[in-house]
Amino acid sequence: MSSPSSSTPAAMAAATVMASLRTLPFPLLVALVVSALAFIATVLRHLLRRQRPVYLLNYSCHLPDADRQVSLEVCEYFGLKCRRYSDDIADFMRLIYSKSGLGQETFAPPFIFSGKFEKTLAFAIQEAEEGLFAVVGQLLAKSDVTPADIDVLVVACSMFSPMPSLASMIAHRFKMRPDVKAYNVAGMGCSAGTVGVDTAARSLRCLPRRRRPSGGGGYALVVVTENTSLNWYFGENKHMLVTNCIFRVGTAAALLTDNPSRRGDAKYELVRAMRTHHGADDAAFHAATQMEDDRGNLGVALTKDLVRVAGAALRRHITALGPRVLPVSEMLRYAWRVARARAAGNAKAAAAEVPDFQRAFEHMCIHSGGKAVIDTVGRLMGFGPHVVEPARATLHRFGNTSSSLVFYELAYFEAKRRVRAGDRVWMLAFGTGFKACSNVWRALRDCGPDADNPWNGCVHRYPVPPPPPSRTHKHYVSLE
Repeated sequence: MSSPSSSTPAAMAAATVMASLRTLPFPLLVALVVSALAFIATVLRHLLRRQRPVYLLNYSCHLPDADRQVSLEVCEYFGLKCRRYSDDIADFMRLIYSKSGLGQETFAPPFIFSGKFEKTLAFAIQEAEEGLFAVVGQLLAKSDVTPADIDVLVVACSMFSPMPSLASMIAHRFKMRPDVKAYNVAGMGCSAGTVGVDTAARSLRCLPRRRRPSGGGGYALVVVTENTSLNWYFGENKHMLVTNCIFRVGTAAALLTDNPSRRGDAKYELVRAMRTHHGADDAAFHAATQMEDDRGNLGVALTKDLVRVAGAALRRHITALGPRVLPVSEMLRYAWRVARARAAGNAKAAAAEVPDFQRAFEHMCIHSGGKAVIDTVGRLMGFGPHVVEPARATLHRFGNTSSSLVFYELAYFEAKRRVRAGDRVWMLAFGTGFKACSNVWRALRDCGPDADNPWNGCVHRYPVPPPPPSRTHKHYVSLE
């Protein structure tokens, strides 16, 4: 029980405050009370709506065997032996390949090396199983997680959706629990990796807490890949031939958790995930489409509007993302630059202004779908060569691996030992439809290369000298 001497000052202070409040005019008193209640309500709302933190425990990227490497010479040999392409078409593909930014060590699907020159379902299944099973096994082994621990399974592949699904193939191979929440995502294009992370994080937050001594939480496995076997194009439509030259084999798997006891083991925390969809615009919707040519040959057509559509989508995307990630000081600088340009009567310069996103992120895994796309993103965002270096290196070493490319870029940063605790990482990917998607991560510790990092053994050769700027050759080279 407190003594009178200690309680008297508090009581006197309270009495003084009450007396002061009684002297205030009634309208002012009402405004003061309403403001206090609004402040309390805002704080409570923030606390109640606060989402569980989701962590990236670890991830793995598939590195195929060396006998699957494909160079320009291998591509030319395949083109000649299959007897499906005219000399003009072969020259066109050679031109696209030479300007694509791809190196001589990317990886091709198994049917390219079979000698049969036919794309079949069996080859597509083989391509899928080789990548999916390898990365999932590696990831679970190094994360100290068993298949029975997985609560959510998200598998994304745009151009191959067999029955049973790829998610079912993984659940069967690794004997996952009957109550695992499995999602199989198709048709999302290169954005499927970032979409998969967003889907998995939302699913984890919706799951009830497990009754564990550690405090609960679950695990979500995200597996992203692309399958080019059945979509290899054997026709003469030049818009559809480009994918033969730039798309390559690649698979990645990421393990997410909201278990607070695993925070110390995790590499990154998911800060934000955002998607913007621009499919209402006809040009955006048709920029990349799976289709048959006039002879019934199946493939993916990349139109001449693709790069322009990507630039327009990026502008709209960063308009929504910027206020959520940029510091106030940079937003004010951006507003001042725009206002100054408009005051000078230069509306075009005002529209071209973009905030400096290097003030929000230390590392950026930007979409490495092609040299022209990288050039466009770098030019629009004002990024220097060092910022786009990981994207160019990933394109050169692995080609366009579609949905998994952002994880190969993240592995590049770790292989270079650039990631430090507290660093912010921005994953940006574009997808068919047309979509722009972002994942924002915060590093929880310094991250070096794991034993299965795909850049081990070759990262010392990068960065390679930058390629020359993209030039227009008719209207096809702009599709690189």
